[in-house]
Amino acid sequence: MTQSKFTQANEKIGKYRWTICALVFFATTVNYLDRQVISILKNELDSELGIGEAEYSYIVSAFQFSYAIGMLLMGRFIDWLGTKLGYAWAFVGWSLAAIGHAFARGPLGFGVARSFLGITEAGNFPAAIKTIAEWFPKKERALATGIFNSGTNVGAILAPILVPLIYIQWGWQMAFILVGAIGLVWLIFWFIFYEIPEKQARLGKAEMEYILSDQEEETKEKIPWLTLLKYKQTWAFFAGKFFTDPIWWFYLFWIPGWLRDTRGIDIKGLMLPLAVIYTSTTVGSIFGGWLSSFLIKKGWPVYKARTGAMLLFAVMVTPIMFVQADGIGYWGAIAIISLAASSHQAWSANIFTTVSDMFPKKAVASVVGIGGFAGSVGGILVALLAGQILEITKAAGNVETGYTTLFIISGSAYILAWILMNIIAPKMKRVEL
Repeated sequence: MTQSKFTQANEKIGKYRWTICALVFFATTVNYLDRQVISILKNELDSELGIGEAEYSYIVSAFQFSYAIGMLLMGRFIDWLGTKLGYAWAFVGWSLAAIGHAFARGPLGFGVARSFLGITEAGNFPAAIKTIAEWFPKKERALATGIFNSGTNVGAILAPILVPLIYIQWGWQMAFILVGAIGLVWLIFWFIFYEIPEKQARLGKAEMEYILSDQEEETKEKIPWLTLLKYKQTWAFFAGKFFTDPIWWFYLFWIPGWLRDTRGIDIKGLMLPLAVIYTSTTVGSIFGGWLSSFLIKKGWPVYKARTGAMLLFAVMVTPIMFVQADGIGYWGAIAIISLAASSHQAWSANIFTTVSDMFPKKAVASVVGIGGFAGSVGGILVALLAGQILEITKAAGNVETGYTTLFIISGSAYILAWILMNIIAPKMKRVEL
C-alpha cells in the first residue's frame, strides 16, 4: 500500500487511537527521564556525597528490587482499577518519588528514594501495554508499541541535555525537583483525552469496528497469578525479560560511567554521545514494531512475524562484544553501542506485543508485570555484578577489562533469550482462560 493510500485508509477509518498512543509515548518519555537523572549525576554525587561504584550499584539494585516487586503489584493494581485511574495513580507516585531524591543526603537516602521510584514507575509498562491492547487491533499493536516504547529513548536523550544544564545552574537537588515536576502536566491531558474505546465519545463507529476487528471476546473474571503461572506462555515471556531487560538497565545506568572512565568525557561532554545513542534507539523501536506488523500484513502468521523479527534483532546486538577491541575508535564504539541499544528497543517492541498476542486483555497487565519482575530480578544481579567487577578492576587500574566482560554478557543475552522462548512456547499459542 502506498503512503497516499495508507493515509486515505487511515482517514476513512479514523485515527483517534493514535492520540492515545501519543499520550502513552509522553508518559513513557517522562518515566525514563525521571529514572535517568541519577546516572547523569553519578560522578557529581560521588564527589559531593561520597557515593562510589559499590554504593552506586546498591542504589541501582534498590531501584530494581522495588521495581520488580512493583511490577507484580502494579500489574494487578492496574488490571483491578482499570487503565485510566491506575495509570494516573502510578504517574503521580513516581513524579513525587523523583522529586524526593532532592532530599537524600547519602547512599541510604538515595536507596529509599529509588525504592519508591521503582515501585511506582513499575506501573508504566503494564498500563501502557494494556492501553495498546484496548485501543489497537493485533496487526497494529507492535507498531503502536514501538512508537510508545520509543519514549524511553526520548527520555534518555533529554536527560543528558537537561540535567547538566540544571546542575550547572542550580545544583543537583534542583535537577531532581524540576525533572520530577515536569511529568505532572501529563495528567491534565490524560484525563481530558483518555477513556476506554467503548466509552470514548470522540471515537467514530468505523474506528471502533476496526479496533475490535480481530479481538476475541473478553472475559470479566479476575485471573489469579497462580493461574497465569500454569501457562508456558507466561514462562516464555518471563525468560525473555529475565535475560534481556538487565542489558537495557546496564546501558542506562553504566554507559555514562563508561564514557567517563574509558574516554575521559565530563558531564557536559555526555550530551552528544548519549543523544546519538538514544536517537538511534528511537529509530530502532519504531522500526522493530513496524517490521513484525508489516510481515503480518503480508500474510505471515503472527508468531512467525514476532519471532523472526526478534531473531534478527538478537543477532544485531552481538557486535557490542567487540566495542573495546583494538582499532575501534571513539565514534566507532558509539556506533556499535547505538546499534545494540536500538536493537534492544526493536526487540522490546516485539516481546511486549507477544503478551497481547498470547493472552486476553484482562490478563495483559498482570503478565507484563510478571515479566517485568523477572527483568528486574535479572537487573539486580547484573547491577551487583557490574558494581563488583568495576570496583575491582578500577582498584587494579584496568577498568577497561571490567567493561569488556560486561559487554560480552550484553552481546550474548538476546540469542539465549530467543532460544529459550522458542523452546518454552514454540508457536506462542493463544491462551484460553
